Amino acid sequence: MTTQITIDGRVIGPKNAPYIIAEMSANHNGDMEAAFRIIREAKTAGADAVKIQTYTADTMTLDSALPDFQIEEGLWAGQTLFELYEQAHTPWEWHAPMFQLARELDITIFSSPFDSTAVDLLEDLNAPAYKVASFEAVDLPLIEYIAGTGKPMIISTGMADDQEIREAIGAARSGGCSEIAILHCVSSYPASPADYNLRTIPSMANRFGVVTGLSDHTIDNVTSVTSIALGASIIEKHFTLDRSGGGPDDSFSLEPSELAGLCRDSSTAWRALGEVEYGLRPSEEDNVMFRRSLYFTSDLQAGEVIPAGSVRSVRPGFGLPPKHLADVVGRVLKRSVKASTPISWDDLGS
Repeated sequence: MTTQITIDGRVIGPKNAPYIIAEMSANHNGDMEAAFRIIREAKTAGADAVKIQTYTADTMTLDSALPDFQIEEGLWAGQTLFELYEQAHTPWEWHAPMFQLARELDITIFSSPFDSTAVDLLEDLNAPAYKVASFEAVDLPLIEYIAGTGKPMIISTGMADDQEIREAIGAARSGGCSEIAILHCVSSYPASPADYNLRTIPSMANRFGVVTGLSDHTIDNVTSVTSIALGASIIEKHFTLDRSGGGPDDSFSLEPSELAGLCRDSSTAWRALGEVEYGLRPSEEDNVMFRRSLYFTSDLQAGEVIPAGSVRSVRPGFGLPPKHLADVVGRVLKRSVKASTPISWDDLGS
C-alpha cells in the first residue's frame, strides 16, 4: 500500500496538507509570455505545483477530416482533433524556459506526456513527477514507459472502471514506479458537481491502496474543498489568467483570485479535520465559566437542610455541575452560605 508519495521534496498523503496543482493545459493560448504569467500567478496564489501538457498534434492524432476525427459536440465542436491539438499544444521549445522560471520561483513544475518522445523531453528537463491524463489511463505501454523513469506518477481515472484502474496501477508498478497516486475525475468540460460522487474517493483509497485525490472540472471550488473531508490528498484544477480569454480550456478554469481561494480554503478544510478528540480544547478554556452550575438562591444557616427552592442551575460555571442537583437538595449545610454563591462539596454535610 502506498500511503504517501514525494514530489520535489514535498510529502503528499493523508497526513499532509492537500497538494494543489494548477493545470495550465492550453490556457496560454499560444502566447509564451502568458504561460510565464500563469506560472507566476500560480505561485502567488499559493499552489504547490503548475502542470503543463507535452504533446504535438502529430503525436496526439492523425491529420484527417474523416468522421472519426471530427468533434461534433461540446466546447470544441466543429474542429478536427488535429486542429484542436495544433491550437492547444505547448510548443516543446517553451518547456526549458518554463521549467527554469518555475524553479526560479520555487514552484514545482511537471507535465502530462502523451507519448514516449514527450517523456524523453521531460526527462532531459529533470521533471520531478509525471501525470497520466484520464484519456491515456488505458494506454498501458505509455504508463509502463513513464514508470521506467522511476519518478512518482499521478493517474487521472475519468471514464475508467475498476478493472481499467487496476490495470493502470499494475502497469505503473510493473514498469518500476513505486510512488503512485490516482485522481478521481469526471472527464466532462465543465463537469457537474452532481456527477462527481465524491464518496468514491475513500473507496478508491481502500480498494487500490494508493494516495488518492481529485481532478476537478467543475467551475467553482466547492467540490474540491468537499473532497478533502473525504480524504483527497491532491487537488488538480485548470487555471487561467482570464476565463473569458477564448482558449480551448479557459471557460472551465479558475482565475487567480479563485485559485488563491482554493489554496486557502483547502488548507482550512484540512486543518479543520484534525484528529479524533473529545473533551476541552485549549481555545475553550476561558469559556468554561459560561457553563451552568449550581448556585444558592437564598441565605442559609449552618445545620439547615437545603430546600429545593434554594438551589438553581445557572450560569456561570463555578459551582458543582448541574448533574449533582439531587445530591445537594436535602443535605445538611456544614456552614452558613449567602445567596448567589456557588455550591461546593465543602458546603455539604450528611
